[in-house]
Amino acid sequence: MRYCPLCVVGASILVATAGVFGMGAMLGAGEKPSVVQSMDDGYTIDGGHSFLTFRVKHNNVAYAYGRFNKISGSFNLDKDNPSANAFDITIDATTVDTGITNRDDHLKSQDFFSVKEFPTATFKSTSFKSDGSVLTCTGDLTMHGVTKTITAPIDITGFGEGRGGTRLAGFESKFVIKRSDFGMNYMQGPLGDEVTIIVSCEGVKK
Repeated sequence: MRYCPLCVVGASILVATAGVFGMGAMLGAGEKPSVVQSMDDGYTIDGGHSFLTFRVKHNNVAYAYGRFNKISGSFNLDKDNPSANAFDITIDATTVDTGITNRDDHLKSQDFFSVKEFPTATFKSTSFKSDGSVLTCTGDLTMHGVTKTITAPIDITGFGEGRGGTRLAGFESKFVIKRSDFGMNYMQGPLGDEVTIIVSCEGVKK
């Protein structure tokens, strides 16, 4: 028996992540990113404390959820100098995880991510804008061999200090994409086209 797959991203997935399907990533209704703070540039993504999750409607009834277990890359952020900002994020599509092995194997097949041909998804930023309270990022998401330009809000979630005094910084982004924009059209109808993605990254100062 073949399990019905959860969804298709990611990711940029980046997404890594910031941004994706349908061109016009957006926050959920009523949500606003927190006030942006300045950050020294040069952070390497800590894969053990960074996450890319997604959800997709199943049978137009309920949402199914999944994640990618490996995300890497780097980022720079500075609210006072948007031109200094940058994201370079890689998502390992082979690590898609919905909690059911048969479904994960189907998502890795040619019906969806086709990971043998396209083992990774990438997001590379091209520009940032800030109005003093909201930071948005525009960039190129490449997934399943297709590159699309997307825009997403960036919420700077905090700064801190790790073991040994290492400097840490974090951000989160929530946006919506259409899997059909990336050539993933299998099971349109029973499985929704719109995919909501949440990327949360913790970085370690280089």
